[in-house]
Amino acid sequence: MNGTPTIERRSLAQRLDALPFTRKHGKVLGGSGIGWALDAMDVGLISFIIAALAQQWGIDKGQSGLIASIGFAGMAIGASLGGLLADRFGRRQVFAVTLLVYGVATGASALVSGVGLLLVLRFFVGLGLGAELPVASTYVSEFAPARIRGRIIVILEAFWAVGWTAAAVIGYFVVPASENGWRWAFALGAIPAVYALAVRWGLPESPRWLAGRGRTEQAEAIVASFESAAGSRAAEQPVRASAPAPASAPASPSAPEAAPEAAPPVATSTGGRLATLWSSEFRGRTLSIWIVWFCVNFAYYGAFIWIPSILVDAGFSLVRSFGFTLIITLAQLPGYAVAAWLIEVWGRRLTLSVFLLGSAASAIVFGTVHTEAAIIASGMALSFFNLGAWGALYAVTPEIYPTSSRATGAGWAAGVGRIASIVAPLLVPVLLAAGGAGLTFSVFAIFFIVAAGAAWGLVDRKGAALDDR
Repeated sequence: MNGTPTIERRSLAQRLDALPFTRKHGKVLGGSGIGWALDAMDVGLISFIIAALAQQWGIDKGQSGLIASIGFAGMAIGASLGGLLADRFGRRQVFAVTLLVYGVATGASALVSGVGLLLVLRFFVGLGLGAELPVASTYVSEFAPARIRGRIIVILEAFWAVGWTAAAVIGYFVVPASENGWRWAFALGAIPAVYALAVRWGLPESPRWLAGRGRTEQAEAIVASFESAAGSRAAEQPVRASAPAPASAPASPSAPEAAPEAAPPVATSTGGRLATLWSSEFRGRTLSIWIVWFCVNFAYYGAFIWIPSILVDAGFSLVRSFGFTLIITLAQLPGYAVAAWLIEVWGRRLTLSVFLLGSAASAIVFGTVHTEAAIIASGMALSFFNLGAWGALYAVTPEIYPTSSRATGAGWAAGVGRIASIVAPLLVPVLLAAGGAGLTFSVFAIFFIVAAGAAWGLVDRKGAALDDR
């Protein structure tokens, strides 16, 4: 078997969990977060570019929906493959390659002259982007101390708001500035291709993954460097044991767990990792997390990809609709901040479900108001709650699986979610034609409510160590 004794892996894991937050943690978080922000900038830019191309090229809503959806088709494949590759070849390697793929494809999109080639490049953009996000969240979660792990992942997700805000700024100032404004926007999206090299050489590999692959000396050196940055090798905080909670009894944050017997990795092959997701221990978690990912992706991308175009159709100018979208986007940051605080107070499931219910209420209001002030206020509420929910979702997803299958589990959950991302942009024009914004956003609200219910089928590991099998 390719691995080391579980007791050694658990010792390394406990040492990581006992550390305070250090500058090295900050480097891992910041390095991954910048890549995350660049991802968000790319996804955000396409909503503004679609609105501009609708005027310049005369494309209809069906073609606009296809441009948005083809990227999500790439994401679905990328997320599923990316997780498997990260469990096989390492988190850092796959993280860097995915940034490079989508950065180059985005830059090349600036040169297209027709819808056909743009669709091809958007697929490759999605391929890289879809693989990067679940790999990055898995990577950071495996470094984060247990007592603040959820908060750190929400902060990582908060970089999405930074990137989306950058997209809104570019959309407002660059896209409408000239006939080639959308080309300049795509060119700016090529920045990740350069950043990928810095990621590849500047960040350490996950010591949990290294230990699981039998590379104990490398794992030990990385953990020791983090302990050195903290100024001590001693365990400074007690950490609950890394045994997983039974599928029928989610972990309770109030009671410590007994140390488990040494156990081997739950999977050592690609087939084994996939089978693990539907084993008796994990199938309930897998079903719940797939439902949440599907519903949240449907509602989020259905709404936010189309908001600039919906505002234009409502009679606002292109520049004015972009300005409204920029203001709405700014509400993402306080949404993340509140979620980052609550996730270590309320736990993962309660925080996730409350923010999803808030998203549902905000969607209903947004779809029924008509004045500028009401549009902006309800849009900001939708942005606040929806992105806070995303932060909680990315925090809980890698925690529910063991280290040997963690990236696979997170990647496939994201991949299932991307199926909804493909469907939603294509369905929105149909919903708008059938019942306008009121019907469209009511459908989004239903998906948010279903996701809030499914969240209670997840294991809540607030304050608990990761399962390092």
